[in-house]
Amino acid sequence: VQLQASGGGLVQAGGSLRLSCAASGRTSSRYNMGWFRQAPGKEREFVAAISWSGRSGGDMYYTDSVKGRFAISGDNAKNTVYLQMNSLKPEDTAVYYCAAVEVGGTYYYASVVEYDYWGQGTQVTVSS
Repeated sequence: VQLQASGGGLVQAGGSLRLSCAASGRTSSRYNMGWFRQAPGKEREFVAAISWSGRSGGDMYYTDSVKGRFAISGDNAKNTVYLQMNSLKPEDTAVYYCAAVEVGGTYYYASVVEYDYWGQGTQVTVSS
């Protein structure tokens, strides 16, 4: 499956952005999907994830620093997952990546190595 992330940009602190991740290719399979981010000089870190069944509600996961500000959702018909980011802070500045793994076994949603497919990344810059 191929993933295409979009929606990044430059925004002032307190602003909002919505990232999209569109899947193409083997979309007949079921995928759990996540968002990660990587700031300059730092390791890639988990942001949010949604299980395949969760796109109908439920099974969403967030890192503590974004709880209450970010919301992940999905549209199975469009094979797209979204990350709504509100109340953005300068420390949210990073390249954001979407990732996917086929459903099966325990879902280690926060682990980079869990995912088999990655999008190209979209830059989010939050100015103070």
